[in-house]
Amino acid sequence: MSATRQAATGGNRATAGDVEYVTFRVGEQWLGIPVVMVQEVLTAERIAPVPLAPAEVTGFLNLRGQIVSAIDLRIRLNLPRRASGERIMNVVVRDRDELFSFLVDEVGDVQAVGADGLERPPQTLDPRWRQVCNGVVRRKSDLLVAVSAEKLLQVAEGTA
Repeated sequence: MSATRQAATGGNRATAGDVEYVTFRVGEQWLGIPVVMVQEVLTAERIAPVPLAPAEVTGFLNLRGQIVSAIDLRIRLNLPRRASGERIMNVVVRDRDELFSFLVDEVGDVQAVGADGLERPPQTLDPRWRQVCNGVVRRKSDLLVAVSAEKLLQVAEGTA
């Protein structure tokens, strides 16, 4: 078991009441999406730009013949853009029979969080983050922001 997972579960295996999160870093912040939403994690893929798309929609990628919309979470969460040549990873999620890729900086471990481990988001959280945040998890050295994949994808529907 990884050190991250041990810290979140107190060194015990995940229990029936735990939610497991795929963790990833965007800028300096670690975020997590429930494992059940994630189809796969990919290294950098060629992304074809889409004219007139919202800024967050970087373009499309071809995943084994399926077209996947790529959403840059740095832009979606109002963070500084990535430097040219900076590493990108893809967290591919399925929502209503369609695939989307969240562009992130780094992918971490799967972390199990018990029901009492997820705290309400702080009132001081930026409104753009608050809109997509389900709660925060205190870890030894930082906070993990649990986000809703569905709410992150609302940008594609014009509701962000």
